Amino acid sequence: MTRRFYWQELKAIVRDPGAMLIMWFALIVYPLAYAVAYKSELLREIKTIVVDLDNTATSRQLARMIDASEQINVVSHANSMDEAKKMFFADGDGGIIAIPQDFEKNLFAGRQADVSVYADGSYFLIYRQVINGAVNAAGTFSAGVEIKKLMAGGQSYKQALQSRDPLSADLHFWFNPSGGYGTFLMPGLILIILQQTLLIGIGMMGGTRKEKGKDKGLVPVALNRGGVFPVLFGRTLSYLTIYVVNSIFTLIWVYRWFGYPDRASLLHIYMLIFPFLLSVIFLGITLSVLFTRRESSFLFLVFISPAVFFLSGISWPASSIPGVLYALAHIIPTTIVVPAYLRLRVMGVGLQDIRHEYLLLLIQCGVYFITATFAVYYEVWRTKKKNDAASE
Repeated sequence: MTRRFYWQELKAIVRDPGAMLIMWFALIVYPLAYAVAYKSELLREIKTIVVDLDNTATSRQLARMIDASEQINVVSHANSMDEAKKMFFADGDGGIIAIPQDFEKNLFAGRQADVSVYADGSYFLIYRQVINGAVNAAGTFSAGVEIKKLMAGGQSYKQALQSRDPLSADLHFWFNPSGGYGTFLMPGLILIILQQTLLIGIGMMGGTRKEKGKDKGLVPVALNRGGVFPVLFGRTLSYLTIYVVNSIFTLIWVYRWFGYPDRASLLHIYMLIFPFLLSVIFLGITLSVLFTRRESSFLFLVFISPAVFFLSGISWPASSIPGVLYALAHIIPTTIVVPAYLRLRVMGVGLQDIRHEYLLLLIQCGVYFITATFAVYYEVWRTKKKNDAASE
C-alpha cells in the first residue's frame, strides 16, 4: 500500500511543472548563483578617492601605500573635499580618504598627523574594507616613520623593530583561513535553501490536491484504522527520494566544487541530514493542510524566508537574538540543524559534540510526525465531509 502512494506522489510531482521548478530547477540555480556570486570571497580593489591637501613627497607616499593595499583602488585624486564629494555621488565610489594640510610638517615635528577616512556606511562590507585598507596602510606607514626615528637615535633596524612592536601577534584564522564571505555564508545557506524549497514544494502539492479534488480516492483507505500511515509514508518517501538526490548535488558536489571547509565524513553528515529532511517533510505535510490553493504556500513560505535566515544564526549571532524569540525559532528545523552542521562539517567536531542538537532534531522529527499524521487524517476526513455534503 505504501508503494502505491509513493509512486502516486512521485508521479504527481514529476508531472507538475511548478513543483519541478521549485524542487529541482530552483534548488540547482540558487546554490550555484550564490556560490558563484561569493566565489571571490572578499571585496577587493574598492574604488576610492584621495584628497591630498598636503601635496608633499610624504603624503604622496602614503597615498601610494593606500593604493597598494588589496582592499583599495585609488581611482582618482581630488583637490578639495567638495570636489571629492561630487565625484563620490556621481560615480558611487566606496569612500574618500583625506590627507590634511601640514601632514609632512607635523610628522617631522613629532606631532600627531591625522588622516580622515569617509566610507559608505550604507554597505557594511564596503565600509569595512575601505576602513581596514586605510588603517592598515596608515599603520604600516606610521611604523616605518617611527622605525626611522629610532634608527636615527642610534638603534639598529632589529632593535628599532622590537622597540616599535615589542609584542608581535601571530594571527591564525580557524575554519575560514581567507576570512571569506562565501565560506562563512554558504554552508548554512544551502541548508536553508533545501528546507524552503522542500516546504514550498510540499505546500504546492497539497494545494493542488485540494484544487483538483485528488484526495477523494484516499477516503476508503485513510479513514480505516491505521490507514493513514501508508499515505503518510508513501508521500514522505517520495519527497525523501528527491531530496536525497538534491542533497548529493548541494552538499557534496557544490560544496567540493567551490572548496568550502569539509572536515566531516559523509556518514556523519548524512546521519545529521537524514532526520533533518524527515523533520522538514513532516512539517511541510503538516503545513500543507493550511493551503487551499497552490500559490498560497509559495507566498507564505517566501514571506517568512528572511526570518528563517535571520533566526538560523548565520546573519546574526544566536547569542544576540532575544532568548524568547530564539527559543520559539526552534520550531524551524534549520534553527537546530545549522549550528550543528557548521560545527560538524566546518569545525570538524564529532557527533558526540552535537548530541544536544541531534536529540532536539529527533524530538522535533517525532513531534512533526505526529502532527503530519493528524494533518493527513484531517485532510482526508474533510474531503469525506465535502463528498457527503455534495451527495445529499
